[in-house]
Amino acid sequence: MTDLTDAVWRKSTRSGDNGGACVEVATNLPGIVAVRDSKDPDGRTLTLRPQAWSTFVNGTKHDAATRQ
Repeated sequence: MTDLTDAVWRKSTRSGDNGGACVEVATNLPGIVAVRDSKDPDGRTLTLRPQAWSTFVNGTKHDAATRQ
C-alpha cells in the first residue's frame, strides 16, 4: 500500500460549485499521482505513474476539444 500521508490534494479549478462531486489529485509524491473522490477523502485512492496520469489528462483535453 502506498503511503499518502504527505499528499497535497487539490481539486480542478474547473470543478465549480457542484455540491462536492469532484475528483482530487495529489501530484507532489515521488513517482506516483494519487486520485480520490472529494466526497470520500478516507475512501479508496487510485495511484498512477506520472506518465499514465499525463496520458489520461492529455487524452481528456483532446476529447473535449474535438467535441466543441
